Amino acid sequence: MSTAQHKIGSGFGAHSTAGDVLSGIDLSGKLAIVTGGYSGLGLETTRALTQAGARVVVPARRPDTAREALQGLDGVEVDALDLGDLESVRAFAERFLDSGRTVDFVIDNAGIMACPETRVGPGWEAQFATNHLGHFALVNRLWPALEPGGARVVSVSSGGHHLSGIRWDDVHWQQAYDKWAAYGQAKTANVLFAVHLDRLAKGSGVRAFALHPGAILTPLQRHMAKEEMVDRGWIDEDGTPLNPEGFKTPQQGAATQVWAATSPQLAGLGGLYLEDCEVAEPAPADGAMRGVKDWAIDPEQAARLWTLSAELTGVNAFAV
Repeated sequence: MSTAQHKIGSGFGAHSTAGDVLSGIDLSGKLAIVTGGYSGLGLETTRALTQAGARVVVPARRPDTAREALQGLDGVEVDALDLGDLESVRAFAERFLDSGRTVDFVIDNAGIMACPETRVGPGWEAQFATNHLGHFALVNRLWPALEPGGARVVSVSSGGHHLSGIRWDDVHWQQAYDKWAAYGQAKTANVLFAVHLDRLAKGSGVRAFALHPGAILTPLQRHMAKEEMVDRGWIDEDGTPLNPEGFKTPQQGAATQVWAATSPQLAGLGGLYLEDCEVAEPAPADGAMRGVKDWAIDPEQAARLWTLSAELTGVNAFAV
């Protein structure tokens, strides 16, 4: 499969911060929506965007918690949104559309990882439903507000997409649930979503990207017991990272999604998977979890997932 997944020489890297990639970029007059923009990487993303002059809307499942976390940041507003509840997604999108504003950047940052088997909505597996289907419905409902000729949609995936492609015969894990493989499927879905959205939207000048932010210790690990993180060699018994050089800071972790949303270096590009503030290369044959797997950028699988997602959510901004 031919691919455009090759480095472009951005000049940034794994240690670049969100502030670094925004240096010299003025976002005054721009508006971003950052799901989960009050915790972990989302908070650093919100902070960086507002410091560059953007206004940021933070949809949050826990609005009061979000407002407390965002105290002191100018240019931020919080609204209620539960990505696992399609009615909540619809209500948020309608409130935003009623405001008459346009959106320059949608950063689908919120997500859950390696949670115990959990069902939401009509029995959907929670990671696939929250990380993918909720964001799918959100972006499609917000489509009328996306700024034509310049908006970008950023789908925050993970190197975890290496763990599983789409399980077409059982996407909701009705059998033999595996929390890590389910996470992998959801992260693959995040990439495929960006691939097909870009294909559909680029005629309007709206582009989409997916990315791996890097390894960062954040509240995303809340479903993992300390013992599991110790066994994986992430932390010691006292909770201290065992390989600090192997983990990014939250400011470094936020950099790639901020770069994806704002960088002029990506003008004219789209449908790509990014890592370390660069276009990622195809995954190596040695099985190392870097680069992007073929199954995550396959246009046929991307189109198939779009059709399935539209059927499940009942939303498709591009239906004819």
